[in-house]
Amino acid sequence: MSETIRIKYFSEEIEKLRYIDGKSDWIDLRAAEDVVLKEGEFRLIPLGVAMQLPEGYEAHVVPRSSTFKNFGILQVNSMGVIDASYCGDNDQWFMPVLAMRDTEIRTGDRICQFRIMKNQPQIDFEIVEQLDGADRGGFGSTGTR
Repeated sequence: MSETIRIKYFSEEIEKLRYIDGKSDWIDLRAAEDVVLKEGEFRLIPLGVAMQLPEGYEAHVVPRSSTFKNFGILQVNSMGVIDASYCGDNDQWFMPVLAMRDTEIRTGDRICQFRIMKNQPQIDFEIVEQLDGADRGGFGSTGTR
């Protein structure tokens, strides 16, 4: 069953959102304007879209696997979370980036991706003195191979 999401485009120069058939359930987002960055500069890159997500859902925005290789930028919040309340007519999505080298991003370049997820259910935490699971040895205990 599919959900309908209302979307507003802020640019006619970017491709309309679509799945890449058979490859992933993530959807690519594109830079909505040309951006020139010098090493060490921070910038909010406009993605050219705003959406009205269904109540109880959120969008997770992350870099594409090739973003750093192609553009030398890091998404500074590691993963963007856009909740359903960010749904106004001017609530354009952005990617906050830090340039690790001088770079140029052109309008239409695919720089990040997103997927829509259901919100986490309500969780109650039970405080205990001991957990029942097997002890794996702590953080970093799985080795390198």
